[in-house]
Amino acid sequence: MSTIAWIGLGHMGAPMSGNLVAAGHTVRGYDISPACIEAAAARGVTTVASVADALEGADACFTSLPMPAHVRSVYDGPDGIWAHASAGTLLLDTSTVDVETSRWCHDESTARGFTFVDSPVSGGTAGAEKHSLAFMLGGAPADLERAKAFVEPMAGTVILCGTATAGIASKLVNNMMLFVSAVGVAEGSQLAEQLGLDPNVFWQVADAASGQSWPQRTWYPVPGVVTTGAADKNFDATFSLDLARKDCSLALQAGAGAGLHLPAAELALSQFEQLIGEGLGAKDTMLITKLVTADGSLRGYDPSLDGR
Repeated sequence: MSTIAWIGLGHMGAPMSGNLVAAGHTVRGYDISPACIEAAAARGVTTVASVADALEGADACFTSLPMPAHVRSVYDGPDGIWAHASAGTLLLDTSTVDVETSRWCHDESTARGFTFVDSPVSGGTAGAEKHSLAFMLGGAPADLERAKAFVEPMAGTVILCGTATAGIASKLVNNMMLFVSAVGVAEGSQLAEQLGLDPNVFWQVADAASGQSWPQRTWYPVPGVVTTGAADKNFDATFSLDLARKDCSLALQAGAGAGLHLPAAELALSQFEQLIGEGLGAKDTMLITKLVTADGSLRGYDPSLDGR
């Protein structure tokens, strides 16, 4: 078994690193949040006080961080990964970042004598808990095979996407498709409600017919239908609007660079931004469903429970 450094122990990082512990690896985890450290420790992660402590003797180092700027700051500088990793430590970033940041991680790692693989994931917190995530790996062929062995205890599927940044590019396109689908699920769920359809029966119709999608199966925004969504939890985040805005913005940025017009993704982003402007950025992505109703009310969401 290996010794693995894990930087970023949030909603995804804690269960993912815990799955590596369950597979028999020694995992040293670091985060700036005491609550995240406590959650990871409860899963068997050995929590440490610095990036340097996490990297001591590590065979691999994973990062799971909210924003591209966080990834850049954790890799660079006197307290960063490049300053403290051993030459043989495999570096893997599971964060969702822009292609340029991932390219920078590859290029600067190579220049310093390190091996880096972009390793974004799909499947959300439910997939992280169930070690059923889809990993999308980008890098040199030999490095991808090495990375695959480290990610398999956390994964349901591991896809070798191609050369450097192919993993993160795949993730951005995938998430853009997710958000477009989520808008359709939000609208369809409320139309079904207004037409008097039993939500559980209609969900079965959509699931067996052409309306089936990942957000329909996993995030259906009506209480009492799916256990993995937020509708039974006052729309507390499984995947926050803040993160959805970030990921959708990165996809649109990539689309602009490719000279593409992506109106459906632009619509999704505008809905995320509207709710974030109302102070709801920490709530679940599927709270966009409240924008469908005539008065903005939504079954399963009580603003007073948020102190609003």
